[in-house]
Amino acid sequence: MKMSGEQRIAASRDEVWKALNDPDVLRRCIPGCQSLSKESDTRMVATVEIKIGPIGARFDGAVELADVDAPNAYTLIIEGHGGTVGSVKSIAKVQLRDDGGATVLSYDVDAKVSGRLAQLGGPIMDATAKQLAARFFGGFAKVLAPEKPAAAPAAAGAAPVHAAASARAAPMAWLLGIVVAALLGYVFGRGVGAEGVASEWAGIAIGLLLVIVGLLGFEYGRRSAAPVVTLDAKLLARLLSEERP
Repeated sequence: MKMSGEQRIAASRDEVWKALNDPDVLRRCIPGCQSLSKESDTRMVATVEIKIGPIGARFDGAVELADVDAPNAYTLIIEGHGGTVGSVKSIAKVQLRDDGGATVLSYDVDAKVSGRLAQLGGPIMDATAKQLAARFFGGFAKVLAPEKPAAAPAAAGAAPVHAAASARAAPMAWLLGIVVAALLGYVFGRGVGAEGVASEWAGIAIGLLLVIVGLLGFEYGRRSAAPVVTLDAKLLARLLSEERP
């Protein structure tokens, strides 16, 4: 079985090379990796549990590094044994090249399987290999270039304006206004009685008129109250600028 491909990674070539030789990073990225340790600068041993088609297997394997050209390329010689399931032996050539501020990792793999794995057929093996490669490189890229958290939607100190709070405060304001208007009307009416004589009825009439006007205004405001609207500082500034000629 042969497979080749490449992956662009948002990190420098030195960073990618260092990660490819770091057992802790590889352990986090290899699908189903149970353990991985470095025995020497050119040899690592690992235990991996994966499912290939309908067969689940546990492989104990070793990885030898050859033709090392740091930080540009090397060759991996991989042997894995899964007991009665079968075994895998492969040679993978890995190369790194700069691509702007990123690195392109290309690979060519030539693998041979034996035992029950060999009976699964090429299509199943190819699909599984591509899936495992995609999972590995996806995890590898995230380790080297983790996603940044989303920025806060509003700048510090820009408190949102809630129309709902104003709407809730409106009834109390209207009631207070009605009382004040009635008192002012009553006092004003007393001072403008016919022929300078204080008129209780004039004050009461003006006060009642102001009360009626206040009640009508309250009812109109209640019925025409807008639903809850939240404006941040940026949106409010944009709306104000659009109103200017």
